[in-house]
Amino acid sequence: MDRRAMNRFVRTTLRKAGRHYEKARHDYEGARNSVLENERAHIVCRRYAEKRAVELDSDGRPECYEAGHPDCEGCVEDLHNETIETW
Repeated sequence: MDRRAMNRFVRTTLRKAGRHYEKARHDYEGARNSVLENERAHIVCRRYAEKRAVELDSDGRPECYEAGHPDCEGCVEDLHNETIETW
């Protein structure tokens, strides 16, 4: 591969990576904002490995929360840290 082809390959690969990053960032921000606007969290449930749109109680816990269950406790912690996996 000559230098010109290598430069083109690197340039197109970086552009593609930048587009993927921007889309992921945009989707994340949209999901996070929808939680604030609708008071429904779009989460991926750790316990049952399924997508859910759940309402949050006054303590910021999903309606499906079960106290003491490690998956539920981790989910609530991630919600409070704003690191929960969303869809």
